[in-house]
Amino acid sequence: MVQVVVEPGHVDPASFDTARELGDEYLVRIDGEVVARPSNAKDDRLVSQPTKTIEILAGRIQLVNESLPPPFKIRSRLNVSEDLRLQYRYLDLRRPSMQRSLRARSRIVQAVREYLLADEQGFIEVETPILSKSTAEGARVFLVPSRLSGGDFYCLPQSPQLYKQLLMIGGVERYFQIARCFRDEDPRADRQPEFTQIDLEMAFVDSPDEVVQLVEGMMGAILAKIGHAVEVPFPRITYKEAMSRYGTDKPDLRTDEERSGDSSGKQALRFAWVVDFPLLKHDKEGTLTYVHHPFTAPHPEDENKLESAPTEVRAQAYDLVLNGEELGGGSLRVFRRDLQERIFRLLGYDSGEMERHFGFFLRALQFGAPPHGGIGMGLDRLVWMLTGAETMRDVIAFPKTQNTARCLLMDTPAKVTDEQLAELGLARV
Repeated sequence: MVQVVVEPGHVDPASFDTARELGDEYLVRIDGEVVARPSNAKDDRLVSQPTKTIEILAGRIQLVNESLPPPFKIRSRLNVSEDLRLQYRYLDLRRPSMQRSLRARSRIVQAVREYLLADEQGFIEVETPILSKSTAEGARVFLVPSRLSGGDFYCLPQSPQLYKQLLMIGGVERYFQIARCFRDEDPRADRQPEFTQIDLEMAFVDSPDEVVQLVEGMMGAILAKIGHAVEVPFPRITYKEAMSRYGTDKPDLRTDEERSGDSSGKQALRFAWVVDFPLLKHDKEGTLTYVHHPFTAPHPEDENKLESAPTEVRAQAYDLVLNGEELGGGSLRVFRRDLQERIFRLLGYDSGEMERHFGFFLRALQFGAPPHGGIGMGLDRLVWMLTGAETMRDVIAFPKTQNTARCLLMDTPAKVTDEQLAELGLARV
């Protein structure tokens, strides 16, 4: 933001007339001279700007494009509904606070890539498919009908989990991806139906320590990029200790004073690892299910309890928590077919279901699969917490609404024509 001074004797008459007709958000080109602002000049809008000591003395003004009156003023703090902001997101993005959030997000992604692609880390960035297979191992998925294979469906991936494990079998020893993921979940303030994940996997990992230490180094690089510092290693808390002391598996380790923030309102960040989760649990119906996902490796000392005391089996899993919010979860993975089949059977899969949903993966495990482990971390949530944005939607360029997961800008999801449905072998009910 900079102030432009238009003096009748300093610009041509056409430029002076143009300046008199300008409205909010008009796009103009101005040729002029950058000069020092007079010492007695005052403009509160520019107080915090680096341009407060200068102004532009216009020589020529050209109108490039007009603008309709915007539905709200383009300023950092707004007193308008979020729905209106999302409907006119392209205007909302012009606000300085939104620009800062998107720039912070870009710097965080840059820090991840710089850290993992460094020679000493040896990672390879690999893109995995968006059109994937529905394997019925997690949350509700978005289904995509296939036109060329009538009656069959792709699904949009909840995570690249199986693909990255297949990469480990394929000799890609260190993989990462800034991955797009999709979950058709019920509305929550801190969730979006499509989200971005910092996803990585490492082969020949024998202990969770190797993944944990790498992630701590990566978090240090991320925080340094945006002007924060963090102490490593992060504290480690067992699942049992977290539940008994804090009543949650996402403990907030800040003191009351740290929660309230310093004089600027900035909150001293408290990371922690929660480890030794149970591998399996009973759901509300009493059915045995997994705590993280069915590819998590059990603790070697507890493997003999799988059938006799399944809920007592500890997982080689680890969640990264920041100020009471889960940033991501990871684990060492099952890399033997016999063990993976045992876990599937405990989850109620018979041989036919295993083959139908996971046959490709079980076969891959028979070809010298290495021990491996990794983690997936929510980029949206990480940026949200590190920037102090009001909502997670404020760090996503084009988010969906909280309650109905709609894009108000494009008015989607939307109905399609009967002809489009017929081409896919579908009919409206």
